[in-house]
Amino acid sequence: MKKLICLLLLGVTLTATAQKHTCDQGKPCANCENPYKRYTKDLPFQMPEVSAPKFPDRQVNLKDFGAVGDGIALNTDAFARAIDALSKQGGGRLLVPAGVWFTGPIVMKSNINLHLEVGAVILFSGDDSLYPIIKTSFEGLDTRRCQSPLSANGCENIAITGRGVIDGNGQCWRPVKKSKMTASQWKEVCARPGGVKVRDDYWVPSQGYANAEKNADMNVVRASSDAEWNSYKRFLRPVMISLVNCKNVLLQGVIFQNSPAWNIHPLMCENIILDNVLARNPAYAQNGDALDLESCKNALIVNSKFDAGDDGICIKSGKDKDGRRRGRPCENVVVDGCTVFAGHGGFVVGSEMSGGVRNILVKSCQFLGTDVGLRFKSTRGRGGIVENIFIRDISMTDIKTDAITFNMYYGGKSVAEMLADGDNPDNTTKVPVTEETPIFRNIDIQNVVCNGAGRAMEFNGLPEMPIQGINLKNIVIKAKKDATFTNAENIKKENVHVTLQ
Repeated sequence: MKKLICLLLLGVTLTATAQKHTCDQGKPCANCENPYKRYTKDLPFQMPEVSAPKFPDRQVNLKDFGAVGDGIALNTDAFARAIDALSKQGGGRLLVPAGVWFTGPIVMKSNINLHLEVGAVILFSGDDSLYPIIKTSFEGLDTRRCQSPLSANGCENIAITGRGVIDGNGQCWRPVKKSKMTASQWKEVCARPGGVKVRDDYWVPSQGYANAEKNADMNVVRASSDAEWNSYKRFLRPVMISLVNCKNVLLQGVIFQNSPAWNIHPLMCENIILDNVLARNPAYAQNGDALDLESCKNALIVNSKFDAGDDGICIKSGKDKDGRRRGRPCENVVVDGCTVFAGHGGFVVGSEMSGGVRNILVKSCQFLGTDVGLRFKSTRGRGGIVENIFIRDISMTDIKTDAITFNMYYGGKSVAEMLADGDNPDNTTKVPVTEETPIFRNIDIQNVVCNGAGRAMEFNGLPEMPIQGINLKNIVIKAKKDATFTNAENIKKENVHVTLQ
């Protein structure tokens, strides 16, 4: 009898073990131990398997460190104490329960999983005195900005997970253009205390912002003293989620919204996963990119949604001389099963691509109402090589301008703004080819359906360095205007159909 019982118990154990290692179809599945393994299988380029970071089985509750989730009490110190205590124990999960947790900047440490329960909102303060000015990179250039609301630098094994919300209080930082708002929205913005109407159609959050903008090259300002830097603080609005030189990163399930500038910005990170996140900003948000993946290696962006005031999913690698000096391409990236709503572009490369972009697969995505669907942009002075980009199975509807665009004359405007302003760059005069000449080549685009666009495609390359080796296959576009090709060589088209509306 004892022997029979032992055999039965052994059978139960083996059955449980077998069930643990089976997939949804009930068959043994090698991928079950790492659900992300399938995204790096059978790629058109070599890429190592990427897995989520693992954490010690340890948890602390933010409330145990004196935090109050009433949306009023400032919890900056409580977050710092909780992260420090958990780090000293070797890491684990920092539980953020339901409530509105008002706070200044949060700095992550290695082996920490910041986990937001359902109903948890981390709301960052709009008080710029809480955000010191630091040396960093913004829009691909080495500069100074305010410290990001949530940041990590040089960390390993970090995560932001759960079903809560992280809100950057971006309206305290951003300028606004009247043309991008409704009349009631514009009226509400102009009534905010401290703001300045620089023009009848342009509002900024402070006089210091207005002063800084006069002394800025695009969004990079120069200052000669600490006092001058501090007077420009509102202009130095930070990206909301700044992850620099981190390894083994997971963002999963959380809503990231209302950022001061870019929303999520992984910079020079390795082995990073974004899974089932929502990154959103108001449609009028200036520089409100949802995701900017910059000079990163081995990244998965899957099952996520982006709804932004600027580009949706954007791949970058630094700008001009600073980007070339860094010399770190953005490479080995898979974008799978994602949706982009409002935004200047659905999937975007550039314009800051001076360190190069290579080995990218974008598949099974949908772009709904974006200004552009697939957007590749650069300009003279960038340098860098964009190559080995593979795009498959893309659905688009209601694209305001181009379904697909390659523009080598980018000057900081959206395509809609360029068309409205009548921009018509000189694409006939050659200049010498140097390290500052951007190169776009070997890009394969297949199985794209676009129901409604302003123009089917625009290829506008440089006469001294045409766009080269683009393969377009099984493309169906309904648009108001046909495709145009200028300074583009070795463009292969197979089963490409454009129906004019």
